Amino acid sequence: MTNIENNIKKNKNDLAWEELFEKYNILDTINNKGYFEITSDQINDVRESRLMAKFDHAIKLPQIFQDNQLSILPISRNKYIIGHFETHHKVSYDQQKVSIKVEFTPNIQSIDYTNIPSESLALNCAFNTGIIANLLEVDSSQCYYTLSGRMSTGQFSFRINNLRSDNVYHLSVNASQCEIDAGFETEDLLLIIEAKNYLVEDFLIRQLYYPYRLWQDKINKKVIPALMTYSNANNLFSLFIYEFTDTLDYNSIKLIKQVNYQILPEQIDRGDVSDIFEKVKTKIKEENSNNIPFPQADLFPKIIDLISLLSDKELGKEEISNYYEFHIRQAGYYPDAAKYLGLIEEVKSSQTKLFRLTEEGLSILSYGYKQKILSLIEKILEHRVFYEVFKTALDAADIPSKDEIISIVTPYLKDKYSPSVIDRRSRTVESWIKWIWSQID
Repeated sequence: MTNIENNIKKNKNDLAWEELFEKYNILDTINNKGYFEITSDQINDVRESRLMAKFDHAIKLPQIFQDNQLSILPISRNKYIIGHFETHHKVSYDQQKVSIKVEFTPNIQSIDYTNIPSESLALNCAFNTGIIANLLEVDSSQCYYTLSGRMSTGQFSFRINNLRSDNVYHLSVNASQCEIDAGFETEDLLLIIEAKNYLVEDFLIRQLYYPYRLWQDKINKKVIPALMTYSNANNLFSLFIYEFTDTLDYNSIKLIKQVNYQILPEQIDRGDVSDIFEKVKTKIKEENSNNIPFPQADLFPKIIDLISLLSDKELGKEEISNYYEFHIRQAGYYPDAAKYLGLIEEVKSSQTKLFRLTEEGLSILSYGYKQKILSLIEKILEHRVFYEVFKTALDAADIPSKDEIISIVTPYLKDKYSPSVIDRRSRTVESWIKWIWSQID
């Protein structure tokens, strides 16, 4: 691979950090001392530090960090430290967990619970539907929304795991800045929430640990750290309650429980989906009818989350990558899949390529839950490959095996894709058909 080809796959942060590592001999210093301290001004000389030093998910760390098992933490308002830090924590969703059903408050008209494009709206929705009060086992009148925004951490020290050895790091923080998505208070405790309006595989522990240390030293109530994720795909709030078993240990985070809440959805039955299946017979789109690649985006809920995000503003590929848990390469897969379905389109600005919702995408997002899901199912089944695989599923009352799916899709894709690529694309077909199947009560 040439340097030019290699650089095409790197984002602006990758290239900027490579420049800084070379300029300040960062790797040599870390190899000798175990860490490297860098100021905001030094980072700003290359690119804004606010864009260069916060990586919500491990996959978003710059390539040079990933290659050398490195991460970065703020230790003051204008200084960061780089080392072999274990900064992120894996998240595992309990798929067997039964959701607690909640009703949306009928008096509220300023929140559309079927389309929530931001964390702040998701938190407002969770609070106003009584989800937070239920989680804390108090009456809604005894639960107060008290915190949000940026604040100084104060001064504290802690230990953090070393990815290269059993020797831990001992770090000190002095008046760094932390941001709290939301804090909810009862008579006995303070719940601090880090919120994401998409499904995650991991999160940055700092986003809970720094606020936890700040408020644990400030008040005499128990401080509970929590992660909340929300998915527009099924109006599902997943709350993960944690504790730090050792206040001085960054990596002592432990999951206490996961609780799922779902705003009561309108039920979708097999008859609804069968009606859609009959309806699309007259407008099947053959493959290879346009230049949009066949989808390779396995998680259909992330497509729904993406179009919900685009309802708020137009975004470029790198912005999508930064927002979601995507590598820059994967950030193209999901927009391409949404384009394949006719939900979004490209807009060429003077500087970059942006994505926006099509009229049909906007229309679908304006529907209530049931009609939105049925419309998305219709958009999938309008395509020949998905129609044929779903027809087989309906006839057998079960999802076809992967080998069966490959045999169904191959005649439609063989002129454009090799067998190995068809094998990979068949995973997306299987995943989307399973998603349709899962919507039927």
